[in-house]
Amino acid sequence: MADLRWSQLIKWNSVYKEKDLLKAKYDLVSKTDMAMFAKELYDILYEEESKPADEPDFKEMRRQAEERLQESERKTEHIRCVIENPEVVSALKQDKNQNMQLLVEKYQCTEEMVRELYNFGFQQFNSGGYGSSADLLFHFSVLSTDAHLTLSALWGKLASEILLGNWEVAYEDMMRLKDIVDKTNFETPLEQLEQRAWLLHWSLFVFFNHPNGRDGIIDMFFLPQYINTIQNTCPWILRYLTAAVMTNRKRRGIMKELVKIIQQVSYMYQDPVTEFIEALYESFDFEKAAAKLQECEEVLEKDYFLTGAVDDFVENARFFVAEVYCRIHKRIDIGGLAEKLNMDQEKGEKWIVKLIRDTRMDAKVDFENNTVIMNATHNPVYQQVIERTKGVIFRSQVLNGAIDKRVSALAKSSSAKPSSDGVSVGAK
Repeated sequence: MADLRWSQLIKWNSVYKEKDLLKAKYDLVSKTDMAMFAKELYDILYEEESKPADEPDFKEMRRQAEERLQESERKTEHIRCVIENPEVVSALKQDKNQNMQLLVEKYQCTEEMVRELYNFGFQQFNSGGYGSSADLLFHFSVLSTDAHLTLSALWGKLASEILLGNWEVAYEDMMRLKDIVDKTNFETPLEQLEQRAWLLHWSLFVFFNHPNGRDGIIDMFFLPQYINTIQNTCPWILRYLTAAVMTNRKRRGIMKELVKIIQQVSYMYQDPVTEFIEALYESFDFEKAAAKLQECEEVLEKDYFLTGAVDDFVENARFFVAEVYCRIHKRIDIGGLAEKLNMDQEKGEKWIVKLIRDTRMDAKVDFENNTVIMNATHNPVYQQVIERTKGVIFRSQVLNGAIDKRVSALAKSSSAKPSSDGVSVGAK
């Protein structure tokens, strides 16, 4: 499903040649057990007269794949019957060791049988049986006491649900995976950082297809550990976070924090979307913002995740431009503002007047002179206090985390340091 959507997107925008795209698809599918699908792509890619002499034996590939599936199906027949029994399901507890003991003693299921569920699940995935793969990997993750394989199975189940388009289930799986990645003590901090980076990328499939995705991406990506991941490993993710904030007017209060993050990584990553934000909120360069907005339309139309949000993005971008422009000008020429919004005179005038009415701006429209007169406004003291203290909690969390890491590091170094009499300090 996702592959089809990408193919259509590329074809619509003529980014790549159709044959190059077909070759990429074949190279991907040929590494799986979907032999007949690979043959279809191969036959389209190579006409009879241009086929290479060393053509793959797709029938043999299919036969071997079917044998592997049948072997795993046979090995897991007993344990699959057991775990599908409602009595067994109701008897399972949170403790995986107790569950394994129950299966061994009462139902003669071994750890090897549980491990075979994992193998069978990934063979189903390679064969395109994503529904069966999701079920098998879920059962394995519930029963397995192997933390590494359990994590791998959760990744496989998430991939299966994404390919099936089960966005509600995929959303739940992604949140479960996030909790495990955040709580697991990996061998090295780099391993955890890589897991979070992969989760950020995979989550885009879910967030941009789920009804609550625009809220979800903001809630997750703005967490300190994921902001840190974006800044250190994948700053290009800022495009999608920015788009989510831009198209979610209810969460526009987070814009100040977003601007700070974009400024911090601008030395190593920029694109029209982030440059638009910088031009508007950092330098207040409305001409540059208008030019970048035009570039944004071109970029988003060719972006797999954002191609369906172009109109929404542009409409909200115009709203933000108008809001900032009205905030710093007392008398506004409607025609000039319309030009900055990349709109013609007539359409721009109607849009600006409607914006003032809908948002109840403290302004007066002078139709005779074709201007908007903004009335001076001042935030109440309590509102100023709220604005200034909004980031205190976030900054406190970051400082607490840094202090905890420092204390932990000092404790480890002091416990390992030998004393003068040869006995370690920690042993005294």
